[in-house]
Amino acid sequence: MPASPSTARAINDRLALDHLQREGPLTAGQLKELTGLSRPSVADLVERLQGAGIIAVVGEAGARRRGPNARLYGIVADRAHLAALDVRTHSVTVAVTDLLGAVLAEDSLPVTSDAATGPAVERAVALVERTARAGGATRLHSVGVGAPGLIDPASGELRDSTGLPAWHRRLVAALQDRLPARVLVENEVNLAARAEQRDGAAADRDTFVLLWLDEGVGAAVVLDGVLRRGASGGAGEIGFLPVPGTAGLPSATGCDGGFHSLTCAAAVRDLAAEHGVPGAAGADAAGLLRDAAAADAAAADAGTGTGQGAEGDAGTGGDAAMKAYGAFLDTLADRVAVGAAAVAALLDPGCVVLGGAVGRAGGAALADRVAERVAALSPLRTGIRASALGGGAVLRGALLTARDAAQEELFGPRYLNGRVSPGS
Repeated sequence: MPASPSTARAINDRLALDHLQREGPLTAGQLKELTGLSRPSVADLVERLQGAGIIAVVGEAGARRRGPNARLYGIVADRAHLAALDVRTHSVTVAVTDLLGAVLAEDSLPVTSDAATGPAVERAVALVERTARAGGATRLHSVGVGAPGLIDPASGELRDSTGLPAWHRRLVAALQDRLPARVLVENEVNLAARAEQRDGAAADRDTFVLLWLDEGVGAAVVLDGVLRRGASGGAGEIGFLPVPGTAGLPSATGCDGGFHSLTCAAAVRDLAAEHGVPGAAGADAAGLLRDAAAADAAAADAGTGTGQGAEGDAGTGGDAAMKAYGAFLDTLADRVAVGAAAVAALLDPGCVVLGGAVGRAGGAALADRVAERVAALSPLRTGIRASALGGGAVLRGALLTARDAAQEELFGPRYLNGRVSPGS
């Protein structure tokens, strides 16, 4: 059934706006070429979008003769301002952007473990308001929030989770009360996966799993381009996966004894210390992995290895450190491969991205080792990639969520073959 004139106009408008978002300012002629629309249709939509204050003339294309086709049209970036929050157990980071995602201001604050709930919530909300003012945003349109814990798939709210501070659950409601904005909350790992698919290591994948290795351990499952949350919002809680080599079994109230116990940041620090990695005591887990990956790359350039087969006298400090780095990477890869192989056996995603601060820090040195081990453990071909975004993926995913919500309200929904599309 052919679309009505109003629906056809809406489809044309959104098509043009999507090109302007991806490509930047365009002339009417370029819009005609990219959209395949007729010249009158392009002229009509340009006039309509200008009248609505959504696009404006931002310059000229440099044509010899000035005229309508030489004008460059761009989306009015300050039509709406957005905020993105990355809520961690002991900190909050906020970024304020324009409608196109350009960062206008960014700030963060620590939240100590002994902070009372009310003051912690107030400080976090005040941080958002202060950052918005610093970015010149008098009013926020949409706010995306990434937080640890489960999101109820029915209500979209953050559920009570053992081990997470109470101010986490209060924060979203406080933001909704104080800000004249739409507030959207999502699990941090799910947001990281969205960012990796849009801008990072999974940009070429419709189906993949993000294995999040940080202070906490989790996973996000994307199948056929759709994020899968599970019946209760708990899909991807791989930290609770029982694995050999731990002191016990996980329980309904804690993941001690699960995959978390082998691969969280604290476990990575302990593992580095066990293998005699220089400076391991009290060090940052991601920093230790970056050092190990750099040592591995240096050894590869020199034509030696960092593992047990490395040449040289282990009695010298340099060679001993190289061997320690290699053994540390090898053992960590053994551990990570257990979770990645379990994911491959259950979901056959074809690709597992190692994300979080630890997953990104390990880089190719860790990813390649994990790939070798998964290939030996599973008959299913599964590529292993290091995150391209690391810890910053949560904030990026929260921004994408806020931006898509604002653009859908201001620009109208995306369309695919005349039907509303959920976006990408």
